[in-house]
Amino acid sequence: MRSLSQGGTPSLSEHGMSLVECLVALVVLSVGLMGMARLMIQGLRNGHLALVRTQAVNLVSDMSERIRANPGAEGAYECARYAGAPSERNCASTGASSGSDCTPEELAEDDLARWQDSARTMLPLDGALCAANVAYTASTQTAEPSRYRVSVSWNEPGEAAPVVYESDLLLVSPR
Repeated sequence: MRSLSQGGTPSLSEHGMSLVECLVALVVLSVGLMGMARLMIQGLRNGHLALVRTQAVNLVSDMSERIRANPGAEGAYECARYAGAPSERNCASTGASSGSDCTPEELAEDDLARWQDSARTMLPLDGALCAANVAYTASTQTAEPSRYRVSVSWNEPGEAAPVVYESDLLLVSPR
């Protein structure tokens, strides 16, 4: 219950919130909400970057499995071997209903072309022709395995240099 002064009006020591207090509370609340918004945006960005990196890992793993399935192709998986870009050969093993039989080298070119198309779809590649790349190093001795380096490189927002994910595959060629 409010105390009344002698004239029946409220005393000066009791009053509501002033406009200045309301504005200060609004500023404090706004700063807190802006901090929360920044955290949410950063979380969404990090989630997207994690998705892109996961797709890069899956793409590299996919190409490694394609190479393992076609070990006789050897250097035909290397991107630098093709002037321009590798082309699709419509090989039967890729799931095409009317595909044709291909040599191991043609299958490798078909695999590489389809893989690079997938990489361009899934990743923000850095624009280089061989941004999704396979590099081949032949074995120098019969017991020594051949080396394939499967890599993808892409640009992440705010980064000056492209991000590169690569994996080495050692494969003993059937001779």
